[in-house]
Amino acid sequence: MAIAGLSESERLEIVASTMKKMEMLGHRLRELIATQPPCDLLGYVYGTSLMQGVTGATKEAECSENAEAICRITEDTQFLLEYVHAVLASIPDRGIGLFDEAVCAKIFECARELRMTAMVHAMRSSGGTEGGFFGPNTADIEAQAKMVWVTLRGNRYMVLEGEFYTFVLAPHDVLLRETYGVGADEIAAGFQNMANSIRTGHSAAFEQIEEQLDAAQAFADARGQSLEKATANWAAEHAGDREMAVRAFDDMMHGGICNVSRHTMLPATLLADLAYDRGEDVEFYADGPYSGTPFRTLPARKKPLVKLGDEYYATDSCFIRDAGYRALLHNLLRRRPDYRKEFEARQKSMTEMAVIEILSAQLKGAVVHREVYYRDTTTRQWAESDTLILIDDMLMLVEAKSGAAATIASPALDFARHTQAVQELVIKAYRQCRRFFEYLQSANEVPIFKLENGKHVECGRLRRTDYRVMLPIGLTVESFSPFSTMCKEFQDIAPILGKHPFLSLSIDELLVLTRFLPTMGGLAHYLEVRQAVAGMKGVFLFDEFDHLGAYIERNRFDWVLAKQLAEGNFSMLTWDGMSGVVDRHFEGVDWEDRQVPMQDFPPELRGLLDALDRTRAPGWLSAESHIRNFRDEVRNNLAGVLAKLRASLAVHPSRNFSLMGETPLFVWLQRANTPHDPLVVKDKASASALAAEAGNMTALFVVAEPNGRYVAAKQFDVDIPTKRTALNTHLFEEADRMQRRKVGIEQKSTPTRRLGRNEPCWCGSKLKFKKCHGR
Repeated sequence: MAIAGLSESERLEIVASTMKKMEMLGHRLRELIATQPPCDLLGYVYGTSLMQGVTGATKEAECSENAEAICRITEDTQFLLEYVHAVLASIPDRGIGLFDEAVCAKIFECARELRMTAMVHAMRSSGGTEGGFFGPNTADIEAQAKMVWVTLRGNRYMVLEGEFYTFVLAPHDVLLRETYGVGADEIAAGFQNMANSIRTGHSAAFEQIEEQLDAAQAFADARGQSLEKATANWAAEHAGDREMAVRAFDDMMHGGICNVSRHTMLPATLLADLAYDRGEDVEFYADGPYSGTPFRTLPARKKPLVKLGDEYYATDSCFIRDAGYRALLHNLLRRRPDYRKEFEARQKSMTEMAVIEILSAQLKGAVVHREVYYRDTTTRQWAESDTLILIDDMLMLVEAKSGAAATIASPALDFARHTQAVQELVIKAYRQCRRFFEYLQSANEVPIFKLENGKHVECGRLRRTDYRVMLPIGLTVESFSPFSTMCKEFQDIAPILGKHPFLSLSIDELLVLTRFLPTMGGLAHYLEVRQAVAGMKGVFLFDEFDHLGAYIERNRFDWVLAKQLAEGNFSMLTWDGMSGVVDRHFEGVDWEDRQVPMQDFPPELRGLLDALDRTRAPGWLSAESHIRNFRDEVRNNLAGVLAKLRASLAVHPSRNFSLMGETPLFVWLQRANTPHDPLVVKDKASASALAAEAGNMTALFVVAEPNGRYVAAKQFDVDIPTKRTALNTHLFEEADRMQRRKVGIEQKSTPTRRLGRNEPCWCGSKLKFKKCHGR
């Protein structure tokens, strides 16, 4: 198999060469890191990263040669920090040597070269893969998995660590207190403090030092002394402040921001369970293939901390969530093996309830069935589904998997094993969803049951025709990008019943989605779009937040992708970096005070959507979906018409209009607290549909006040007659008038003089002006 002009023998030669080079670089990096005092090295690495932020704001033309070098090497800072952890975990303490900045420069350069070599190896070593779990795209996906393995498995937002841990540890609060002396809330706060210290520690330390310097200067000024002469006296009288300044300096210069013993209140017993002792790891640098390379499992992916002296350090924050969560639960069960059965039951319940609890605001009023039973259509045996959520015309079936989604098996050593955990979670959930959907398909109406005292008791009946959208969802605790968004590429996964693509989501992703999609209408529309993309084979967006970012910025991005697929000849279509709008929201210390990025809706249209959400009459999700499908130009035009006619309710008790197009929209505006004739409303909508020559039409009855408040809104069905009869001839006549008026508007110009109310209308409709455009 030739790749990019290479023969298979040439490709294999590159694979062997890059593997050998990685092993050499990995061991060289180990020896270089081992020569440096750990805390000084951490301080230097983080200081360099901080300098990158400063130089990044400088114009390229003004960058010095040294600054340009710093900009370049700090792209690999994250990779290097994981190696610092690996070396500290695998080499016993050799005593404190002298810090050498020249050696640190070599460390940066070696890490950069190792990472680049690993990326080349990831691509070349996957070139010979044919067939496999992902069919013809297996080689591309294997390369993607290896490159992701070298970096990270998707976005993690450090500011949400506490929220994640609070939720997932709550079921085990009692046992955590018994084992470690602290419960879920305290542990979650500790993890958040770990992240905060690394994220904002430098700025906090700088402010602390600046504050102490100002105090010392004031002390000196009050005594008429120079700062140098007054410093000793000030330090003697302010010992506590001096200690704070010393710690702040340590945070800035000596890696103190990584010291979790200092920056959290977590007990040493718990920290020890999350940490390596110096030299404890014997696997990463052991002899064998990929020794010391990023294609082995780096120790930080097993336990995120390392013990230095009597204190514990997190060399970087990116594995605080995944590795910390797994290490904590593993050690909890190691200490309390008697808890395993209860642990599994609590994990299962927590995962099954996650969608309902995290999205409680959006799912207000939903009908929820837990542990639904039914007869398998093939075996006729009782089968169970975890969580069934019914809201308006949307059905969500959630199959929860509480096991660890993120495997620590390297894709380079064994790609099949690397994807095994994913397969077990995703495919099992997919098959359970498919089994339930096939049951829904088996009859016009099917019963569902719950288990009471060992007996199956009917608790509801379902008709699949009642649901416009049906979402099969597999839910895990942790994200496992990129596989979660690429599970559609598994050969065993296809849209269920040919029209319901399967989604794989995680709890940490739900915590972000609920912020960016706070209403059910917005969430439902996103899931519709997301499901459409999940049905597109060969389309690759890295993680859930790439999908969310694409939705915020491009709305129906599934339509854009479909067009690109149709116009191009791609084996795989990739959109990269779409999560930027989401990522940027969580940057900065003031992120909680910022407006969450959302799609643009004119205030007038937002008011209508809010009214639909408050009213929640049958069909409201369909109506919201119809409006949310509009592009910006149509949204603005629609808002302009709404504003104009809503304001005119001060004079008229009702107004109505139609928005024509492929999917026409009819809106009847009724002034609040005024009566209306439902038959007149329905007739006007029917005539509008006939005039638009539409097979269907979305129709809204909206109650509003002239001052701008939308009181209520609901969708109603439109009867569109196919044949003209004596009973409906008035509808066809009204439709004819609408069509003539439409043609007239297109062909005629507005009059140059003011027409009388009883004069023929200028548009050519042959109606009096007062009954046509004079209304």
